[in-house]
Formats: sequence, C-alpha cells, structure tokens
Amino acid sequence: MKKFLIPIMIVAICIAFYEQSKPDKNVYIIIIAIVIFMFGMMKLSAKTPSKNQENEDENV
Repeated sequence: MKKFLIPIMIVAICIAFYEQSKPDKNVYIIIIAIVIFMFGMMKLSAKTPSKNQENEDENV
C-alpha cells in the first residue's frame, strides 16, 4: 500500500504546485490535490506507532 500511496502523493503535490504557478489558477484542482495529499499522509501516519504506546500498555 505504501508503494502505491507515495507516488500518488508526489504527483498530487506536483500538480498543485504547477497549477499554482499558472497565471489563471484553478482553485478546485489545487484543493483536490491537497485533499489527496492529506489523505495519503493520514494513511501513512496511521501505521506509525505511538511514542507513548509502551506506557499505555503498562498502565492497563
């Protein structure tokens, strides 16, 4: 899944930067690209373990 998400996120941000550099910007394309990027970051960060996970396990 990570191999699929990272390229999509890179393409989405490249599209957003390219669209923002144009003289006539299309806001909807920029918003869609940012939403795709944020969704990808959410999916990737969900796999990262919590820093305090050991402490939570001991307290239970």
